[in-house]
Amino acid sequence: MYKKIIRPLFFLFDPEKIHHFTFFAIKNLSKIPGIPSFIRNLFQVNDKRLEKKMFGLTFKNPVGLAAGFDKNAELYNELANFGFGFIEIGTVTPKAQDGNPKKRLFRLKADQGIINRMGFNNKGLEAVILKLKQNKKNLLIGGNIGKNTSTMPDGYTADYLQCFSELHPYVDYFVLNVSCPNVGSHAKLTDKSYLIELITKVQELNKTYTKQRPVLLKIAPDLNNIQLDEVIEIVEETKIDGVIATNTSVSRESLLASEKQLEAIGNGGLSGKPIKDKSTKVIKYLSEKSNKAFPIIGVGGIHSAEDALEKIKAGADLVQIYTGFIYEGPILVKKINKAILKQLT
Repeated sequence: MYKKIIRPLFFLFDPEKIHHFTFFAIKNLSKIPGIPSFIRNLFQVNDKRLEKKMFGLTFKNPVGLAAGFDKNAELYNELANFGFGFIEIGTVTPKAQDGNPKKRLFRLKADQGIINRMGFNNKGLEAVILKLKQNKKNLLIGGNIGKNTSTMPDGYTADYLQCFSELHPYVDYFVLNVSCPNVGSHAKLTDKSYLIELITKVQELNKTYTKQRPVLLKIAPDLNNIQLDEVIEIVEETKIDGVIATNTSVSRESLLASEKQLEAIGNGGLSGKPIKDKSTKVIKYLSEKSNKAFPIIGVGGIHSAEDALEKIKAGADLVQIYTGFIYEGPILVKKINKAILKQLT
């Protein structure tokens, strides 16, 4: 029904407007008695064998929703009904910001991909915390944090520390988003010495809490092997808890979309099927080169259960979906979990 009726209808309209409409629809449908339980019965796979213990946390299943979908923590309670094992909110910045000018979200239908240059649009820490206080504790919540666009380079670390400090009581793990191609001064955020400095400061702050939160680093899919070796060194030196591989790509290689279409769209991060193999390659390299020294959450181009299993086989401990959720519908979560169970029998 989703791919035959709902998706074709949604794809007639602007992607960002449909995103907001979907939130409105799910939020209001979930207020109708019986609908949440109907959704749970339709999409959830509840089996103890799917549980994954990592970072001192217990994930009810290994399939999560990637950051960017529920930026402002407005829908995570309702989205929990669709069978996710965890949901990552954000990217959250200290202050609210509008992000880049619209139009900034584009579908590549032939490629089953999306290009976005949202620019960390979000309502800021204060608004997100108000929403997180309504957490029904149905599943684990990750906090993906970043810097404000207007922040000068000498204030980057302070932005991350503020987000970490204020979100600490409300999320189960943190993700340092340093790999988004849609924010200014990207170079400093990928510099090895700065990343070590940033992570060290975050870890120092983390240690001041009685209950410490796992901290992960989200990396780009466009890194070469030398840069991936540096990631391994950063993890080893800072003792960060793990890596999310990967964010969106700036590459436009091997796309079915025409040069004219891509030129009209302009810059932005590419997600979906076109980056599937690139993401898997990064996961495999990190896992093998580090001798599985740290956990990896695999994300990028998962549009089927087979894609998810491929990520897991490459070395991912957990997986996240976003673009695949849009193209394939919520049934994708169930398909992945059932496929994982089948592998266990």
